[in-house]
Order: sequence, then C-alpha cells, then structure tokens
Amino acid sequence: MGSMLPTMRIVTPGLLSSVQDAGREAARRYGVPRSGAMDQFALAAANLLVGNGPDAAALELTSGGAVLECLRPCLVALAGAELGATLEDRPFPPWRSELLARGATLRLHGRRTNWGARAYLAIAGGVAVPHVLGSRATYLAGGFGGLAGRALRAGDQLATAPTSGILWPYVGAHWPQHARPAYGPQPTLHWLPGPHYAALSPEAQAALSHANIRIGPDANRIGYRLEGLHLSFQQPLSLPSFGVIAGAIQVPPDGKPILLMAEAQTIGGYPVVAIVIAPDLPLAAQLLPGDPLRLSPTSMAHALAAHQSQAAWLAHGPQLDDLAEQLALVGAWPMVD
Repeated sequence: MGSMLPTMRIVTPGLLSSVQDAGREAARRYGVPRSGAMDQFALAAANLLVGNGPDAAALELTSGGAVLECLRPCLVALAGAELGATLEDRPFPPWRSELLARGATLRLHGRRTNWGARAYLAIAGGVAVPHVLGSRATYLAGGFGGLAGRALRAGDQLATAPTSGILWPYVGAHWPQHARPAYGPQPTLHWLPGPHYAALSPEAQAALSHANIRIGPDANRIGYRLEGLHLSFQQPLSLPSFGVIAGAIQVPPDGKPILLMAEAQTIGGYPVVAIVIAPDLPLAAQLLPGDPLRLSPTSMAHALAAHQSQAAWLAHGPQLDDLAEQLALVGAWPMVD
C-alpha cells in the first residue's frame, strides 16, 4: 500500500464485511477457490459508477449494520441490495454515485424490503490491498487476500489507489432499473442439467423441475443448503472427485441439495445434478437463510441470451448526468490526491 493515505474507516463492520473483487479464477488450477464478490454484477456496476474497472476491489457488506467513516473526500457508489443506507441521516440510494466529504458517515441499517443480502461499496480508485494469487479478494475460509485474509473489523482503515483519469463525469451517475438482474423476493434460478442429472429418480427430476424451496440456516459464502427438496437416485452412486464450480447443485447422501457459491471448493465427490446459470447467480447472492426461491429448468439458448444481456448492460455502463448538473455537483471538491 506504500504511502497511500487511508480513505475509509470501519466504525462498525456489521454482520460480515470484506474486501472483494472479481476473484482469482486463474488460481483454480491450484485448488484455490475463486472467492470474490458473491454478486458479481453488483460489484461491476458499483465500480463502473465511480469510474473504476469492473473488477476493482470494493467492500462487500452483508445484511446491514455496517457504519463507515470517510477520512478524505472521495467518490463512492453502492449497488446490490437496498440495506437502508443513510448518509448523515438522509437516504443514500443504491445504484448511484455520490461525493463524500471528509468526516461523512455512511450507515447501512439493514434490509428495508423483503429481499437483499449484500451491497457493494465501490470507491473511486479501488480499495488498495495486496494482490494475492492475482486478486485482492478475501478468501475467508483460507485466511488470505483482502485485509489480512479476514473479515473487516471496527477500526480498520482502507486506502484507495490513485485515480486514473477525470472523475467529474461520474458524479451523480446512476444505473437504470431495466439494466439490472431481476432482483426481488422469491427469485427464480434457472438451471441446466448437470453431469449426474440422468441418475436422479423420475420423482426427483420432477421435483427439481418445479421446486419452491428456501435457503436453510446452513448458508455462507461457500454454499447454501436448500430446504424443502429431497432428491434421490435410481441407484447409489460412487464417484471419484471431479471439478465443481459456483452454481453447481450437489446432492450429498442425505438427499438435501447444496448450491455452491463464490468460495466453493474446486473439486468434490457429491453428484452434481444441475448448474444454476451464471446470469442468475447475482439473484442467489442476494438470499439470506429463510428466503424463498424457485428452481426452473432452462435451455442453453436462454442461458446464452441472459449472459449476453448482462454483458451488454455492463458494456453500456451507467447513465451520466449532463455537464451542467455534474459541474454543479462537483463544485470545488478536491478530487485529485
């Protein structure tokens, strides 16, 4: 981090706050999970709102309760869940960038609607923590990356990298509603058949195709236990370990499926009966224990179309205010370190 000055102080970390970026996909060959943001779309959108690259390091704030103090002027944006954010006791809406003054306090009070688990706070320049295996993401289970490989604590101070380029065009930028995933209560997660789908009993195949279920209490960044669904096989399976990815639905011997998430292991031996398509993983990332969801089969054509839509939304980027509004918002703010 060198001589960079701290930009943000953690007053209260809330339930779980950590530094995350797009993850270390290239390290999977060494048996290291990808980690990174649970909601990759919200991370990218928050970063683009402040002029960062989409994979820059930001703060993943879970469920609410976090209180953050700005230590010097900075441009920030929240994306993802609406966790009742306030800035100096006025509402601080997500999906929009705003300049913060030195000493400003940002609070996330908690879920204000019946959906949403994680919000992402991007800061212009990106959070400056060391690269480990090509990523700044915190791998909580492994204890490395991010800030000392751990969740953030009260009193932690985070620096940001120097910004590259002019920031004023991004002041007041906002992300349109139509260019976001279908966030909301009881989301539908679309899936494609996994390598062991055909081994399911006919009853299990039917149940998986019309599943209305809930996230069980055993849920974290590694995976979610899915309640209300019991899957059986036509005959017992004995499998060697094989590669698995986020989105895989595994079925352990008790028949209670597990949806793998960002910190999932790289290999496993449980049958994989379905794969939730990548464009729907942001919806899964916004679930908390007890939340309802649906599982629905889909086609490869639908999966590709959904991927292309999200890629187009990110390529288009945020909507920027006109020049006069931007200059009025910026005023005399010192945005160059």
